Amino acid sequence: MKIFQEVFGATRSGEPVYAFRLCNQKGMEVTILTMGGIIQSIRVPDSAGNLGEVTLGCDSVADYERSSAYFGAIVGRYANRIARGEFALNGEQFQLACNNAPNHLHGGKVGFDHRLWHTESHTRDDLCTLSLHYESEDGEEGYPGKLNVNVTYTLNNQNELGIEYRATTDAPTVVNLTNHAYFNLNGSEDCLNHKLQLHCSQFTPTDETSIPYGEIEPVNNTPMDFTAMKPMGQDIGQSFVQLKQARGYDHNWVIWMKRGNDHPLNPVARVEEPESGRTLEVFTTQPGVQFYTGNYLEGEPARGGSQYGMRAGFCLETQHFPDSPNRPEFPSTQLNPGDTYREKTVFRFGVI
Repeated sequence: MKIFQEVFGATRSGEPVYAFRLCNQKGMEVTILTMGGIIQSIRVPDSAGNLGEVTLGCDSVADYERSSAYFGAIVGRYANRIARGEFALNGEQFQLACNNAPNHLHGGKVGFDHRLWHTESHTRDDLCTLSLHYESEDGEEGYPGKLNVNVTYTLNNQNELGIEYRATTDAPTVVNLTNHAYFNLNGSEDCLNHKLQLHCSQFTPTDETSIPYGEIEPVNNTPMDFTAMKPMGQDIGQSFVQLKQARGYDHNWVIWMKRGNDHPLNPVARVEEPESGRTLEVFTTQPGVQFYTGNYLEGEPARGGSQYGMRAGFCLETQHFPDSPNRPEFPSTQLNPGDTYREKTVFRFGVI
């Protein structure tokens, strides 16, 4: 197990951005940036043993700064949307930036994806870790409380990339952290031939601005049903209001609604790409997963000076539900002083 560090570039304000490349003994490589904790690259073998790129990303800091796709980044303080950027906490009303009109999205105008994180790396015989720390000041992007955030990436020799999130606060606040990696397991122009299985029988339908109504609906007999594996593109063009509103899949599937004191890792998804033979499995402690088919990727900067097209990759963003601060029926995202926010997600790569 090895970790290599190098300068990746500099922000528009001149601050250096470093890249850490984590390597295991099976050839898998994961590159993470200090800006946004961005997963800049994941390279894994295909069924013939050939190492290849399986994520979308950029070659320069400037491209990440001008992109609106959140490629591979840690997103927060609240991932996904909050309706109208408003929520009440203990009787006090808070107003956040509406950067995805009319709603708040992924932490605001300058979310965690554009912040520079402090890092610490460690290696052992069987794994390597990169820990990132960021202190979000009280009032940053309108959120209450000073939030101390730690995100730890762990790569082992089973080709598993673990992401563990921890946060504490000095005042009541709301927290919802995830990683916004886009995957394409064979480097094709779009992800529609990838086969997906979601171990979820319900989802949260939304209005035309992607805010949940509050209902939990079954997926059976709808294009949202991935309980049996099927190509991502099989039903994406159906005349189904949820798909038409979002230009494809961009919805939260329900993993659980109530959790005790334990935090078990639940199997959530399996993806198979027939041409390369690569597979991806997702496990998480989170209550939901946002499956997104890159419906707005057209024109976003890509590697080699090119641009991505619509649906060039897919996301499986493990998370709490959108607009949870305004939906008491959803699992709570409130974090109080003395408590610790902690969630974990594992991406396991393999071959068919």
